[in-house]
Amino acid sequence: MKYLALEKELNKGEEQSIESLLEIEARRVYELYSQGIIRECYFSKEDHNAIIIMECKNEKEALDVLKTLPLVEENIIQFQLFTLLPYSGFDRIFYKNK
Repeated sequence: MKYLALEKELNKGEEQSIESLLEIEARRVYELYSQGIIRECYFSKEDHNAIIIMECKNEKEALDVLKTLPLVEENIIQFQLFTLLPYSGFDRIFYKNK
């Protein structure tokens, strides 16, 4: 199942304390990317928050994976998780009046 995870900062203004975690965070994201769990990872232009597309068996697994990120473990950020379903709008074209 595919999931979209949107970052939300919890503790702004503590940049000094998180600087040491950023490399560790990047390494963990790379591990998850190498395993095929994180498929895409971006920062938004507006607020530089992470946007992650991930592939997991279910929502619980996706949430458990996100909890392994160092910034989440330290309660600096959290993620809002959305389950992504295939677009079904094409049914309107191909299965009209059935």
